[in-house]
Amino acid sequence: MTSNIMKTKLVFLLLVMVVASISSFAQPTPNPADFPQRDGSHDFDFIIGNWKAHVRRLPDRLNNSNAWVEYDGISNHKKLLDSNANFEEFEVSSADKKLHIKAQTLRLYNPTSHQWSIYLVDVDNGTLGLPPVVGGFTGNRGEFFDQEDFKGRAILVRYMWLNISPQSARMEQSFSPDGGKTWEVNWICELSR
Repeated sequence: MTSNIMKTKLVFLLLVMVVASISSFAQPTPNPADFPQRDGSHDFDFIIGNWKAHVRRLPDRLNNSNAWVEYDGISNHKKLLDSNANFEEFEVSSADKKLHIKAQTLRLYNPTSHQWSIYLVDVDNGTLGLPPVVGGFTGNRGEFFDQEDFKGRAILVRYMWLNISPQSARMEQSFSPDGGKTWEVNWICELSR
């Protein structure tokens, strides 16, 4: 009888171990969308204030060109109505003063999606560039994307913010004609104070 009790206990113990190991495999994989999201509402605080801007622009885009044009000027940023939204006034000219770019940018933070939307604004013509590039920061690097029509074909557009410090920052714009497999940088803006 003791042998039967020992066998029963052993079978019961093995059964408990099997059930425990099966239940550990049956745990659902956590959904990353359910993880708490980082509050990025202050990601662009570094940019508030007045900056000197040095721009390198590739005018002939997605055409294997390497003829860049350089500009210098200003990039001034201010918060709007004591919120996380901010507005940029941007003005640069080529060294010979023949080429001139004036632009405005509106950045809005969505607290539900935890993402920024960046809109190009043309106050002279009363237009808002759509769609915005949308994204956020991971550490000291910001990436923002949209899809646009360029010369009759759909492309991806990416803005990247890099090398951010209190005294400098770098913004790059790139186009991808192949769904993000390759990127051509066509705008580099180096900001300094």
